[in-house]
Amino acid sequence: MSQVLSNKLVVRISCNLVLTFALFGAVPSAAEGGEWLLWQTTNVQLLRGEGFELAPNEDATIVTLEHAHRWRYGDFYGFVDHLNYDQTDSRRYAEITPRLSLSKLTGATFQNGIVRDVFVAGQIEFVESVGCRYMKGLGFDLKLPGFKFFKANLFHRNNPQRADSTWQVYLAWRSEFQLGRYPFAFEGFADFFGEEGGTTEPGQLLVPRFLFGAGKLIKQPDYQLELGVEWQYWHNKFGVDGRTESVPQIQIKYNL
Repeated sequence: MSQVLSNKLVVRISCNLVLTFALFGAVPSAAEGGEWLLWQTTNVQLLRGEGFELAPNEDATIVTLEHAHRWRYGDFYGFVDHLNYDQTDSRRYAEITPRLSLSKLTGATFQNGIVRDVFVAGQIEFVESVGCRYMKGLGFDLKLPGFKFFKANLFHRNNPQRADSTWQVYLAWRSEFQLGRYPFAFEGFADFFGEEGGTTEPGQLLVPRFLFGAGKLIKQPDYQLELGVEWQYWHNKFGVDGRTESVPQIQIKYNL
């Protein structure tokens, strides 16, 4: 029993070290020059929703720190969620997704049709008190009309807590537009994943957001402050057959 607990502790410490380094140590310094760090963006989000499934409480407030940057040879995305379930429990969840551009690494051109670039991609998920899950595969930057960006990652997914590995498709997007004189954004992400070792069911997680660019309310650029709604739809949540979550959430997002 002590050996099992020791192994779990090592896994948790390792996951925390990896995530801490990735979120706070992997950002190239501005002092290294613009040729290394092409751009970066960080925001903090506050969400409030009701109706969470397989959680300590149906009601939760979520605080999210989100960061993305692009550098000479690829890009990086990561976030940390602090989930506070009303009068019950609090938990943390995090993801990091580093990608290396094949065009930048090889000098070859990978543009073809709607494909802007191809990446070697990886992802680590961290679930507090559980541990890490690992993904590796290929990523794609897509050029689609009306979208500021549209990304797709095709992963081989390995969850050490499951008997077998599986596949996962990850999509992320953002579109900015005007409705009359007012700025809006449609953004979000989606995960599609297969069954694992005959113990889970295939599932889908869809998280679209509709946001109003409210920056002018605080005398800042339009998208400095964003207000709106996020809808979290999760079919077969955690791979549990028939457990479907549908949670609209009020969202406040401030770009630092």
